[in-house]
Amino acid sequence: MNPTVLAVIAGLTMGVSAIAQGPAGGQAPAAQAATAGLAPDSLPIKRITLYRSGVGSFQRQGEVNGDATIQLRFKTEQINDILKSMVAVDLSKGKGRIDGIAYASKEPLAKRLASFGVDISDNPKAGEILARLRGSPVRIITSQGEFSGTVLNVEDRPTIVTGGKDGPPARHDLPWINLLTPQGVRSVNLTDATGFEILDKALAEELAKALAAIAEYRADRTKTVDIQCSGEGTREIALAYVQESPVWKATYRLVLPEGGGSGKQGMQMHGWAIVENTTDDDWKDATLALVSGRPVSFRMDLYEPLFMTRPELPVPTESGVVARVYRGGRADSDLVSAGEDVDVSKSVGERRNRSWADQAPAAPAPAETGARLRFDASALAEGAAPARARGIESGEVFQFEVDHPVTVERQRSAMIPIVNTSIDGRRVSIYTPGDNREHPMRGVEITNSSDVPLMPGPIAVYDNGTYAGDAQIMYVPKGDKRLLAYSLDLEVAADTKTTGANTVQKFRIVKGMLEQTMLQQTTTTYSFENKDLARERTILIEHPRSDAWEFIGDAKPVEKTDTAVRFQCEIPKGGKKAVDVAQQRIDRQSFEVTYFDVKTLVGYSKQGKVSEKVIEAVREVAKRQGAVADLNQAIASLEKERSEITADQSRVRQNIGSVDRTSELYSRYMKKLSDQETRLDAIAGELTGVKERLTAAQQDLAAYVASLNVE
Repeated sequence: MNPTVLAVIAGLTMGVSAIAQGPAGGQAPAAQAATAGLAPDSLPIKRITLYRSGVGSFQRQGEVNGDATIQLRFKTEQINDILKSMVAVDLSKGKGRIDGIAYASKEPLAKRLASFGVDISDNPKAGEILARLRGSPVRIITSQGEFSGTVLNVEDRPTIVTGGKDGPPARHDLPWINLLTPQGVRSVNLTDATGFEILDKALAEELAKALAAIAEYRADRTKTVDIQCSGEGTREIALAYVQESPVWKATYRLVLPEGGGSGKQGMQMHGWAIVENTTDDDWKDATLALVSGRPVSFRMDLYEPLFMTRPELPVPTESGVVARVYRGGRADSDLVSAGEDVDVSKSVGERRNRSWADQAPAAPAPAETGARLRFDASALAEGAAPARARGIESGEVFQFEVDHPVTVERQRSAMIPIVNTSIDGRRVSIYTPGDNREHPMRGVEITNSSDVPLMPGPIAVYDNGTYAGDAQIMYVPKGDKRLLAYSLDLEVAADTKTTGANTVQKFRIVKGMLEQTMLQQTTTTYSFENKDLARERTILIEHPRSDAWEFIGDAKPVEKTDTAVRFQCEIPKGGKKAVDVAQQRIDRQSFEVTYFDVKTLVGYSKQGKVSEKVIEAVREVAKRQGAVADLNQAIASLEKERSEITADQSRVRQNIGSVDRTSELYSRYMKKLSDQETRLDAIAGELTGVKERLTAAQQDLAAYVASLNVE
């Protein structure tokens, strides 16, 4: 076996031995605790407080004698929470003290690997490892034989590679290693190598140690925290810390009274808390509190050492003396300043998501007796597990304090009854068109008339002793109401129809703009048919809420939510009923004054929606716009005439060059050019006058329109 493999095996063996001995090569936890005169579990967990923010507060308390070291073990990922929150107190009132808390340090793996003779912190390839062994003796094993020498360098070299039986040869950049041998430099194609051996024993051992460090780092799952105490005699020590814990969950059973029907009824609510012990310690006879609040909690990597990035500066040297040229009493030289930012980096541990299976006891088989099994609403209400927790206002949060010690073994879960109370409620059917247009949901409207708030969680609904469906609630304070839907009410048929109309109400001119006021009205008709011949129905309709609309008509809302407005209607046995939810809103749109022609406005005036003053103002604006249009037309005509004369002059000047100056035609050409020049002068004057009148007309129109405010 080659030296490298032997060194790796030796390094791994050393790593396993170090782990077995405990941190820093010391004794194992049990032996170390025994040496200190304290068993590992002599400081048991006495109180547990679980929160709904993913953390739990744990309090340990026990006795120590003389100088002692309390040793606790935690999962590596929990150390940061322990360092952030642990509190240690000696309750002996002066007989002893807490000297400190010690734990094994954790150097970043990359920094630790970089300290070895062969740096493998970045998971290098074989060629990169060989390049880092430059100057060291190695043996390269290939299919053509073995080659030994000192590594000179590793380079990518263009190499012709055959393409097999059918493919043509191709050129690729392949890694080659150059070895210095007694016969000179020898180049070896690393793609032909099947292995290599480091001939320098010290370097081979360094590589083995680096690999052992990786194995040790991966296997290091738990850490020891030592609380060092000193004093005389037997003393009471208390510890408290916060660590990541599963969120405690609430689950409920709502027992509806027999007989059905509508109206206010007394209902029974049973609540259970699900707690999970995911730690490596048994919870034995511990006081348990379940807090409803969500304190701010975060993770911070306090365990891993943090190294500052420091700038690297050049060694100060004296620069050479050069001649400088001075002008006007100041040096003509460039001053260059350089600076470097310092960056502080740290690694932050990621939260581990866990999934834990709920463990519930199996239901016992029913007793085989001659009497009928009694499992109805009254049995569920009277024979259910009594609540084993009392509600306490603790500061600004509410918590359930379990009234008896709790025992939950490690990696086990438990259900604890925390609520058994009567609450007020009524049966309703809830119709939300967006969920199901054909049927409402069967549900209940409950009022938390108990003395404890209800935590978020699922609710299993039992109607007359029979499972009727599931519902879900969020946080419900004392005295607050909630709707719960647990089943589709197939005995009630529903239908929805919406109609609408837009009506122009009024026109007016505001700040030069024609404003149109529109009245939009919609009516949604909710129709229900109760096919149940034995029970009436109370229907709660959830109509989409929009604060831009106001409700009109006979149907009045009974309550509002953030997204819906609720209406209520009563339907008798086997009866039908329709509810018209009418609403309206007013919209205003602005247009240019002449957007609507006068004929259209006159039509609206006959309906009383436009005043004569508005129509007269629109006519005046149209008249003034017509005057502006006429002036623009006059300018366009003059520009056209000038262009035509200019084009004709070009033609005449082109022809006159070939005509005899003494001929009659020449005289005619000259007279025409003279007349055209006279007309061009006249056009220029006319254009100036028309443009001035146009500017005045446009300014007059703009001023008139801007001043218009006509009802």
